[in-house]
Amino acid sequence: MAAIAKETLQFLTELKENNNKEWFTENKPRYELAKANFEEFIDELIKGISIYDPEIAHHTAKSTVFRIYRDVRFSKDKSPYKTHMGAHITSAKNKSDIHSRSGYYIHIGPGESMLAGGAYMPQGDWIKAIRQEIDYNGDTLNSILSNSNFKTFFGELEGESLKRPPKGYAIDHPNIDLLKRKSFLAKHSLNDEEITKSDFLQKAVEVYKALKPLGDFLNSSKQS
Repeated sequence: MAAIAKETLQFLTELKENNNKEWFTENKPRYELAKANFEEFIDELIKGISIYDPEIAHHTAKSTVFRIYRDVRFSKDKSPYKTHMGAHITSAKNKSDIHSRSGYYIHIGPGESMLAGGAYMPQGDWIKAIRQEIDYNGDTLNSILSNSNFKTFFGELEGESLKRPPKGYAIDHPNIDLLKRKSFLAKHSLNDEEITKSDFLQKAVEVYKALKPLGDFLNSSKQS
């Protein structure tokens, strides 16, 4: 069973302390090993998730893992490298579309690892569609969020909300708090010890299974 190597986390820890081209170039072989380890894990993770979500089975690590190189063109922080490794697995065919639907996000980094999903600041037609789905089927979403498995792994939804009701919805709507949400994020935080355990892959598959109903609800809104 694939696992995140301690050496991968150690590389990221040292990169965080030495985020510069000179150090990275000198340690490029270690990066390549860490990258290969993470990609192997993601390939196995996709296989595990696809047992209950076959719509993501066409993906591999290479189509879902983010580059470690930062785009610093419009950032005050000119650090050239990300100090984590991440992947976003959705049913989208192209990487350019991964933010257009809910999926499974994994973020591995010293002191900041997580398994997450949902919708982060969905834009335009998608946020309108989500709100319409809540208006029509809010009880379904409430049932998903109150499910014991979801509560165990994710607790409450995270993300910003509007201060006033969105246009077209009354302030006394029974699901006004959900309608006012700008994001629908579910996050399960992990400590460094957890992510290097031999059973982490199995746990990640289990956590994402509890996440799937939320993703299904958010994605179904686009088909309504």
